[in-house]
Amino acid sequence: MDPATPPKDPMLQATLRQMADIALPPPVSMMPATWGWAVLAGLVVLALAFALWRWLRRRAQNRYRRDALAELAVLEARIGTGPERLQALAALPAIVKRTALAVWPREQVAALSGEPWVEFLKAHAGKARIDAESYAFFAEAEYRLAGAAPDEAAAQRSFAAARQWIEGHDVHP
Repeated sequence: MDPATPPKDPMLQATLRQMADIALPPPVSMMPATWGWAVLAGLVVLALAFALWRWLRRRAQNRYRRDALAELAVLEARIGTGPERLQALAALPAIVKRTALAVWPREQVAALSGEPWVEFLKAHAGKARIDAESYAFFAEAEYRLAGAAPDEAAAQRSFAAARQWIEGHDVHP
């Protein structure tokens, strides 16, 4: 026998043979333990689906606003010089009128001009806060915009008023 190796104890050997690994419990299931949790999960999924459906529906309903705002941004980029400013301002009432025609019946909106058009814009302005000078621009500019181009500040006010009306008008007064 090697002097460095301790003698084997038969009791210790028997105890070591009886040892086993720790028994682990089975993994916890990710499925709910009761039907109530399944119902709750189903309700949450339904609520999320409904919210998504409403968001998509609202987005589709407001597409005309996004299109009008995109066209407005293109026109607004052209208000730097006098002749281009005059052309951009001349096209501005048409964008507002097309926006209104996208929502209300043609018979109700298409023939409006001057003061009746301004009254329509005021009646459906909703959250838009537009000053009287901008309303006067919309009353007169559709058919009478000619001559010298207004200054850039007045043009920007008109564009800001149009943007506010497009973004904030009420469809159901």
